Amino acid sequence: MGKDFYKILGLTKTATLDDIKKAYKKLALKYHPDKNKSQGAEEKFKEVAEAYEVLSDPDKRKKYDTLGEDAFRQGFDPSSTGSGFGGGPGFQYTYTTNDPRTTFSQFFGGIDPFSTFFSSGQADFDSDDGINGGNIGSGNPFGMGTPFSFTNIGPRGYTKTQQTTRSRKQDPPVERNLEVSLEEVLKGNTKKMKLNRNVFDPSTGMTTREEKIMQINIKPGWKSGTKIRFEKEGDRKPDTVPADVIFIIKDKPHPLFKREGQDIVYTARISLKEALCGTTISVKNLEGKTFEVKCNNVTPSTIKRIAGQGLPNSKDTSKRGDLLIKFDIKFPENLTESVKNTLRGILP
Repeated sequence: MGKDFYKILGLTKTATLDDIKKAYKKLALKYHPDKNKSQGAEEKFKEVAEAYEVLSDPDKRKKYDTLGEDAFRQGFDPSSTGSGFGGGPGFQYTYTTNDPRTTFSQFFGGIDPFSTFFSSGQADFDSDDGINGGNIGSGNPFGMGTPFSFTNIGPRGYTKTQQTTRSRKQDPPVERNLEVSLEEVLKGNTKKMKLNRNVFDPSTGMTTREEKIMQINIKPGWKSGTKIRFEKEGDRKPDTVPADVIFIIKDKPHPLFKREGQDIVYTARISLKEALCGTTISVKNLEGKTFEVKCNNVTPSTIKRIAGQGLPNSKDTSKRGDLLIKFDIKFPENLTESVKNTLRGILP
């Protein structure tokens, strides 16, 4: 007795093409040898692949329904005459690939399905600091017809443009951090990021790896947490709207300064003697200009302020924050008894 392809997929003869696809997807993932190591799983995996190949093809399915599996394999055509099955030789059926992994890969877009279904990554990025430069321009530099915008993400995670494509499910946004130096926040810059994504070609049924350069114009004054959205630039997969690619601005650690809003903070390290008796320190701003700052009666809570030497306001770059100087006072590690007695007599 031949195989019952409907039974293998857990279906009846009234199953629709959508039912067949859903059944195959479920069973193929269940019995895939890379996931299921139990005895018989690999044979079951092959059976569901062959059943899917026959039942998903209208012509093959019609012949199979008419002849049954045994006669179907022998290549009888029910439209011809001269056979005990009401027909004669007229076509030849063999399992197309005899390789259920190929059927599986083609069904899921021509790539290793476990990299898509069993991992969270959609794409990967490499920062190309070697090709940073001045402001190259704005808008879409790729000529792909898909504009991008610098926006904050709404509560639903979709723009008005996206909501016109909701008839197809869109992949979740792909987010990556983009470190930006304080100097770049001060003056602005253009950064280029390399995006590697999977692109499905419906004409061949295969998926290839594609590299694309994403250009990001860093605006003066941008805050950490600013999001830059490139709409529908993620993986190209069958029957799926590509994910939006989102870069999130993060402050790159600076050797001298820390950021506090629009202000930048410099920590001066001075001795206890300098804190009590006074001293003058030299401080450079982000542009390299030196300021001489007199410091008297310094305590751990003392803050000196140099106005207008911080970061620009993103909405009005003519307005800048301040350069704040905080102090790290180095106390002596050891004091002789005579020094302690002297200090007792001097200090209040």
